[in-house]
Amino acid sequence: MGIATDIIFLVVTAFGCGLVLQRLKQPVILGYIAAGIILGPHTGGVTVSNIQEIEKLAEIGVALLLFALGLEFSLKDLEPVKKVALIGTPLQLVLTIGLGLGIGSLMGWEWRPSLWLGACISLSSTMVLLKTLMNQGWLGTLSSKVMIGILIVQDLAVVPLMIILPQLNDPSVGLPILGFAILKAAAFIAAMVLLGTKLLPRLMGHIAKLGSRELFLLAVTAIGLGIGYATHMVGLSFAFGAFVAGMVLSESDYGHQALSDIIPLRDLFGLLFFASVGMLLDPRFLFDHLEEVVVLVLAVSFGKGLIFAALAKVFRYGNVIPLAVALGLFQVGEFAFVLATIGVSTKSIDHDLYSLILTTAVLTMILTPLVSSQTARLYALKKRLFKHEPLETLNLPQTGLNQHLVLVGNGRVGARIASVFMDFGLPVVVVELDHRRVEHAQAEGIPVIYGDASQELVLEAAEIGTARLLVVTTPDIVTTRSIITNAKRHNTAIQIVARTSDASFLAVFKELGVNSVVLPELEASLEMARKS
Repeated sequence: MGIATDIIFLVVTAFGCGLVLQRLKQPVILGYIAAGIILGPHTGGVTVSNIQEIEKLAEIGVALLLFALGLEFSLKDLEPVKKVALIGTPLQLVLTIGLGLGIGSLMGWEWRPSLWLGACISLSSTMVLLKTLMNQGWLGTLSSKVMIGILIVQDLAVVPLMIILPQLNDPSVGLPILGFAILKAAAFIAAMVLLGTKLLPRLMGHIAKLGSRELFLLAVTAIGLGIGYATHMVGLSFAFGAFVAGMVLSESDYGHQALSDIIPLRDLFGLLFFASVGMLLDPRFLFDHLEEVVVLVLAVSFGKGLIFAALAKVFRYGNVIPLAVALGLFQVGEFAFVLATIGVSTKSIDHDLYSLILTTAVLTMILTPLVSSQTARLYALKKRLFKHEPLETLNLPQTGLNQHLVLVGNGRVGARIASVFMDFGLPVVVVELDHRRVEHAQAEGIPVIYGDASQELVLEAAEIGTARLLVVTTPDIVTTRSIITNAKRHNTAIQIVARTSDASFLAVFKELGVNSVVLPELEASLEMARKS
């Protein structure tokens, strides 16, 4: 049966391994990687016969994951992190390549393979991080947006790296190709913004009118994979094209339905990706070069972690965000496999370094869910050890807070709510991420905490456990869900008022235990009807 038999073996083995990992309270994706190791070519026993075919299907998994991510995130969501993404990521790439040169020098390598090592380790794994964030319920937090913004720019940097590195001996050949690649990327993005935002919503509207759920799913899948393939044909990343397609489609009225339909496909093909990662791990090479592998994994993990933490600090992200970014992006990404393969084919690196890069990448991917899950504990430990670094709070009463209102967001809506409560002499504390809004609240004398309310530590600083009311003014469903879930964990009796712009989320809010949901458009229409 060929590929069909391989997929059956993988799914069954992944289910068994995932079940064991779930019982051990470990991330399920580690079970998928374990299934790949068990069925891979390096362990003996039952082996997948068509590894190349599995890897091709795994590419579809990456594309579908990024397409789904694009459906969940709009360009507005990435607005707060554009500086760290567009300016910080190139700086991070340069620093990490420098880290690779330093590691190679200490290991006695020549500069050329050291440079290739630096380029490979400079890229983090979009697939592993997104799956980790989803499993941990952190998707939608500010730290996740910072990481996703960085990863998007990293993915764009893959094409220049693929062109520049093989041309180190003759830059005059590579530079024109690089310039052409940049022009192609700019043309694609411009076409998607100008044409995609007009054509795709109309197309989905016509398909939705047919009333066929199957055709709608096929259309969504065809758009994501079709646009991804189109970008691949012009020399850009398949996954990047799928992500842009998802972001364009998310601005339409059909984004939420498209997301709910694509999730099962995304998860199934995603399993194949993680299994294919496991197949790359050669236990024999690992044991034969154990010292080198351990040194490289530790050097890369700590080095990249420090670079990302420093980067977040430089761009004025505080509280838990630098630690979350460091523990989320320290791994070596899947594009390292692509670069390393090019390095071997051009004889820029030897097979031992190729295997060392692959082994390091796989091990850091395996470590990511385990390490990232310790973010809250490590931050709590840091706060206990370094008490001189308090959470940034302003105007909080020295006597503490009790039976107070916790207000998330100090925008136009939040600022008015805070003003009303202050006028009535009722205790209130605002949680806000925007420095300008924090300064505005400070000027008004309103108690305010600078931080991401979806992080438990920030809610603890707002003394959510003794609060009587939580008001969430942010319209984003992912962030709101995370805030409410964490608040309920600390205070089951708290009353919650939330805001949404989509009536389809009312059932979700009811399930979360929200006492009152406000739909601004509905309230405005009723008021206008009353006055008409």
